[in-house]
Amino acid sequence: MSFLDRTLRSFLLTELVQGMSLTLRYMFRPKVTINYPYEKGPLSPRFRGEHALRRYENGEERCIACKLCEAICPALAITIEAEPREDGSRRTRRYDIDMTKCIYCGLCQEACPVDAIVEGPNFEFATETRAELMYDKQKLLANGDRWESELALRLAADAPYR
Repeated sequence: MSFLDRTLRSFLLTELVQGMSLTLRYMFRPKVTINYPYEKGPLSPRFRGEHALRRYENGEERCIACKLCEAICPALAITIEAEPREDGSRRTRRYDIDMTKCIYCGLCQEACPVDAIVEGPNFEFATETRAELMYDKQKLLANGDRWESELALRLAADAPYR
């Protein structure tokens, strides 16, 4: 019976007809693909992309050099050097992230008590050389300035779950 069944199926091309009917069904549905460089799909508020250092509204950097992010980083990608200021508070003199080591775990963002270091929505930061992936304090602050409005919205959306 199975020999006759297989022979009849191969003779009538039932698999081909099933495949063509599936193609015909999907032909009239809305397309699910996007034109990537010009259209971007939705991102979760918890998406972990390029790192950024944030500032307060008055322009002062948020990082208080507590070094919790450096201590919790499992990849040892963060290096911080602190210096005291005239008012007695500490600020970072050097804040470096080696993005080639970073595993985008988000622990640095979770450990920061003042939301200074965050992982933003930018996922398009490909480079030509490895040296460009060594982020210093100036590059991180520039990222924070560029993405501040988006970062603030994402942190506010995530606040109830923290």
